[in-house]
Parts: sequence; structure tokens; C-alpha cells
Amino acid sequence: MSAEQALARRQPLPSPGLDRDETVANVGGVAVSTLSLDALIGKMLVEAPLRRSLDHPPLLIFDANGQGLSMNASDPVFRADMTQADLIHADGQIIVAASRWFGGPPIADRSSTTDMFIDSLKPAAEAGVSYYLLGGEEKVNAACVEKIVTMAPGLQVAGRRNGFWKPHEEDAVIDAINAAAPDVLWVGTGKPREQAFCVRNRDRIKAGWIVTCGGLFNYITGDYPRAPLWMQKSGFEWLHRMATRPKELAWRYITTNPHALWLIWKHRHG
Repeated sequence: MSAEQALARRQPLPSPGLDRDETVANVGGVAVSTLSLDALIGKMLVEAPLRRSLDHPPLLIFDANGQGLSMNASDPVFRADMTQADLIHADGQIIVAASRWFGGPPIADRSSTTDMFIDSLKPAAEAGVSYYLLGGEEKVNAACVEKIVTMAPGLQVAGRRNGFWKPHEEDAVIDAINAAAPDVLWVGTGKPREQAFCVRNRDRIKAGWIVTCGGLFNYITGDYPRAPLWMQKSGFEWLHRMATRPKELAWRYITTNPHALWLIWKHRHG
């Protein structure tokens, strides 16, 4: 089933009795939640286990950054997948800043996926919320699990799997996730593959929330260094990433950042 067919067939999800986030800011043509990082984490820790226990379809949580804005405008398949998200959060500081430039509803703060994951570990352990990590190389995925259970003793890791499989193996990947039945499934296989996987399989995955997370696991293990805090807050983390991983990221940022800025200007009036 194509992303367009899935969108056409999609019916409103049954509510588990909790308020859904209705406040969004239109940034560069993408509807981004105005929730703060703390509010987003709180929402996940309450909603995810409830949805899973009530056997409701999982919510899809995608992210928005400069690359995402550019891909959303230039790739119709990716754009169709993005419209399937139940919530899109501001992974890039430029998204937060842009929400305040033209008088629209402001986004509270940046909710980078790495911060969302790290800041949720101890509360998740205390609340008994289980995680499943899907993505990354085998050694990175395994090391990430080992590190987070040390960071948050008692954290329930329902399961894990690396991000490399062939199309005919996808059913087995889904079966393994469903056998673990996690509250939150973290999918880190990179854009646009992770969004396509989530949309394609949401109706047969047993989880409360499915959160896309790109190279998150590599940042947790330290394989990808994070920028200094001042660069994260000032919106220059991309520059640090480009400088530390030029072969992988230089062309991406050189091409998508200007396009994202143009899209923000183009859609400045909503």
C-alpha cells in the first residue's frame, strides 16, 4: 500500500480518554507541535502505556528540522508520510525560532530527539514505561541499550534490533516487536526510511507510541559527538555536526539549510 493510499484509508483514531495536542505552528509548510520538551515527555509517559494496554493503534511521533522541511517540500512520498504523524515536534532550533518570527503560535522550546530520549530515561524507569530500540548498527544498538540501563537503573528495555534488514525480513521484525509489546518503540533508521516504515506498519505494530529518532543511538554511545550546549541553544548544532562528520553531512546541510530558510519565508503567513 502506498503512503497516499494509506492516508486515504486512514480513519480517526479512537481516543484513549486523553486530550490530544491541538496547538501547532506552521513552520515551512509543516504543522509542528508547540509543546515544550517536558510536556512532550510527560505526554509520552502517560499516553504510551495507556494506548498499548487498551490495544489502541500507536501514535506516530515524527520530528521537524531543516532537513525535514526540505524533504517535505521536495519529496511527495515523504510528505505523504509526514501527514500521517499524530504529532511532529521541533527537533531543530531553527524551527523554534521561525515559529516566533511571524506572529504565529510560538513553540515553547526545542525538543531534540536526543534530549527527549535522555531526559525521559529516569522518569520512564520510575513509571515502568518500556522501550524498544530499533535501528543503528548491531554494535551501536547493543552498546546503546547497555548504556541506558546504566543511566537509568530499572529501565525496562522490552527488546532491541539493529536497523538493517531486507524487505522479506520485515514481517519478522514486526513479529519481534509485537512479542515484546513495548510502550514506546524508538525507530532510528534515518529519513525517509524510518517514516515510511512507521506509516507502512502502524496498523500492525503493538506499541503505545512510535517515535522516529534518526542517529539517536549513535549519539547515546558517543559515536557521534554532540555539540557544546551553547551551540545547541543558539541553533548552530548543525555546524558542529557538519564539522565533525563532513563526509556524511556537509552536502546535506549545504543543500537543505538554504532551502529550509526559503520555505520558512514562503510559508511565513501560515
